[in-house]
Amino acid sequence: MMEKYKVLVAGSTGYLGRFITQELINRGADTTIIVRNKNRINLKAPNLKIIEAQVTQPDTLMGVCDNIDIVISSVGITRQKDGLTYMDVDYQANVNLLNEAKKSKVKKIIYISVLNGDNLRQLKIGEAKEKFVDELKTSGLDYCVIRPNGFFSDMADFLNMAKNGRVYLFGNGELKLNPIHGQDLAQVVVDAINQNVKEINIGGPDLLSQNEIGELALKAYSKPVKIIHLPNWIRILAIRLIRIFTGPKTYGPIEFFLTTMNMDMTAPKYGKHHIADFFNERVKSKHSS
Repeated sequence: MMEKYKVLVAGSTGYLGRFITQELINRGADTTIIVRNKNRINLKAPNLKIIEAQVTQPDTLMGVCDNIDIVISSVGITRQKDGLTYMDVDYQANVNLLNEAKKSKVKKIIYISVLNGDNLRQLKIGEAKEKFVDELKTSGLDYCVIRPNGFFSDMADFLNMAKNGRVYLFGNGELKLNPIHGQDLAQVVVDAINQNVKEINIGGPDLLSQNEIGELALKAYSKPVKIIHLPNWIRILAIRLIRIFTGPKTYGPIEFFLTTMNMDMTAPKYGKHHIADFFNERVKSKHSS
């Protein structure tokens, strides 16, 4: 079924985008990716086409969606340092892509946002992502919004604390989440091509409390379990202070992490990759490098 679709992937060089691209290639889809610099891409496949363009510059996108059936976008700021804001990238860059998709009469757009996005609009990243979701819903095109509750790579913050022998949590640490590996999430994203559903909430196979994730991170470093529970007012104060004393590029990811740490981020379970294995492999690779 996949072979009949021509799929364009934006954000293909990011953590999730790389997995999505590989999943499409593996399934035999006619795959096109947008990159800033072709020379930095080592990936080769008979069913892969690489286009050089910048999603933040609409003039470079002209015609990228011609003869494309499906557009998949995981475009968003992680820790970019080129002066662009969340509104420039997570919103406007995706709007630029959406405009091209409309011109070319693309069948469907699949966009990766975040779980509980409506409750995160007060954050810079949430505001930008959900503003684009609003545009997508009124675009007239078929669409699907994928809402993961966090990637394994986001859980590196637990490892960074565990390395020093202590994990700091806010409140009692009993709020739960089940982050998902990029490879598992890529399967969900590509499956959505053939599904008639508008939104998909998704997480990994392990539903764990913050305390349990902290324990796994400490065990990965062979450290005794030392988890310090801080009062919630410190978290609120920290968010206020980083907003005052740093710019959006710095405080955006921290603000998001601190906010979601005070939310139940439970999502439907999916996948075969486990967070304990991810932690162990990450620590092992650091020791061997």
